[in-house]
Order: sequence, then structure tokens, then C-alpha cells
Amino acid sequence: MSLADYTTLRIGGPADKFVEVSTEDDLITAVRDADTAGEPVLLLSGGSNVVIGDDGFRGTVIKVATSGIRVDADMCSGAMVNIAAGEDWDGVVQQAIAEEWSGLESMSGIPGLTGSTPVQNVGAYGHEVAETIASVRVWDRVLGKVETIFAADCGFSYRNSRFKADPSRYVVLEVTFQLTLGDLSAEVGYAELARVLDVEPGSRAPMAEVREAVLGLRRSKGMVLDPADHDTWSAGSFFTNPILDTPAAVPAGAPQWPQPDGRVKTSAAWLIEHAGVSKGYTIGAAAVSSKHTLALTNQGGATAKELLTLATHVRTQVQHSFNITLVNEPVLVNCSL
Repeated sequence: MSLADYTTLRIGGPADKFVEVSTEDDLITAVRDADTAGEPVLLLSGGSNVVIGDDGFRGTVIKVATSGIRVDADMCSGAMVNIAAGEDWDGVVQQAIAEEWSGLESMSGIPGLTGSTPVQNVGAYGHEVAETIASVRVWDRVLGKVETIFAADCGFSYRNSRFKADPSRYVVLEVTFQLTLGDLSAEVGYAELARVLDVEPGSRAPMAEVREAVLGLRRSKGMVLDPADHDTWSAGSFFTNPILDTPAAVPAGAPQWPQPDGRVKTSAAWLIEHAGVSKGYTIGAAAVSSKHTLALTNQGGATAKELLTLATHVRTQVQHSFNITLVNEPVLVNCSL
């Protein structure tokens, strides 16, 4: 079985063993059995943030397909929404808007499953899931038991968490979000989104309008999956935005966003473009998206080797031009940069 069929990049070799689980008990059992047998385990969610090598995975791949949403809502505390790890993320966002649970709308159109969102601390257009996650229920493979980890203990930071830092320990079972009630969005803090909505930064807008605006922006950048458009055959943004120690480290003319700890975030896309890597640049069947330089795409039949050769070229150009090392955002399985 080719794992390429289970990733948004459509790249990846075979697995020694493939198991799909639809209940929480089956998920825990599958992981525990593989651990007991000493088999390597790859937990596969929506396949949207992973690059699997051409040789595939030597071990057990467990495809998470659990489902279920439980809600406890009142006007005082808002909605406590408990979501199984295998629920489609964009489906959750759509339901949140329909039910008037505010706080997730800016993350519309992000592919993948809900269980992956706390791992990566998924975010877009000025917000991230850490703002609304109350707790994460996990199977702790070291202690051999189910635990609930509250948000303050999740170690959330930019595109990171304790779950990502220790990937062999935790299996996300369920994520609990605490969302406010109402039809208005969270504050629109991202300037590009505010311009599209024609609102002042920091104001709110109807959630349904925010969703449509976000989807429009994402489509313009090739970031909404479309089987007919190879520019969307990607793992989303391939590199994270670098966070530099001081404003002086930011190249002249590059965007910069001050961070709470005194450091400064800059734009990976700006660095790539100004390092001379153009949209549409190709190596084999792998290409920089023609819509957005942060997306590395499979134009049809690309191998992991071609994609990673392209990623290495992009990173090297930025390193030589600005002395800044880009960090890949997708998880690399049986392959490396």
C-alpha cells in the first residue's frame, strides 16, 4: 500500500503494516500492541503536514479515523466543544460557524484532522489554536495511561507544543476547545485579512464573512486543496517564519513582527523571493508553487527525493543571501533535508 494515497503531497512509499482505527479504544490498542511488539509506529492524521520518504515506513502506520463531537454550551461560559482526533478540521470550523461558536473562523480551509491541531499549534491569519484550546486528552505511551493535559501545560509556542517536541510519547485522542458564543469573529488582527473584509485591524466581523475571505485568500495562494490543481498538492507552508533575536537581524525591507519575548518574526516567503527563488521554480516534478513561494508542490509524479532537493535549494539560497536558516514545517518521515 502506497502512503502517497494518504498525504496531500501525494508522495510516499509503502508501509510494512497499515491499520485504520475508527474508535478511541482501537487507537489505543493499536498503538499499545505495536509498542509491545517493539514495532516503529507512524500515526497518520490527515497527511497534510508530512513528507514520507520514497522507501515508505518500516513499521506500523496507524491511520486515525475516530469521530465524535460533544458540546456543553451556555451564554456565561461559552461552548466547551470536545472533538475526537479524527474529525476533519475544516468540517469542525464550518460547524463552529453554523453553531455560532466563535474563535476558529480564521483557520478555515486548513487541511487535516483535529488531533493534529494542538501538535503543530496550527494557526493562520493572526490566530492559533492555542488561544482556544482548553485541554488535550492523550494516551501517554510512556506511562501507559490516558491523561488530560490542560492548555497551560501544553507548551504551546509558534508552530510547536510539548506533543511535537516529544512525538513518540503522546497520542492525541480528543481536543477540547472553549469558544465564545455569537456570530462575530475573534478580533481581525491580520492586516491582509482586514483589508479584504474592509474593517479596521482589531475589529470583529461576521464569522461567515471571515471564513469566505480567508478561503479566498488561501485559494489565491494555492492553499486550498483541489485535486485538479497541482499547485495545491503540497504540505502547506513548507518553512516556518524565522524568529530572530533582534530587530537588527531582520534584513532591510523585510517584514517584521515583534514577539512578546523581545525577538522579531520575519517572513519566510519574503526571504525566499528576495534570495532569487521564483514562483514555479522546478526540480524534476517538484516545484515552488506558482501562487506562493512557501508552498513546495508535486506537479504530478514527484518523488520525495525531488521535493527535498528543491527544499534544500530554497534553504541554501536563503542561507547564502541572508545568513538565516529556514526550518521545515512538515514532519519528515524516513527522509531528511
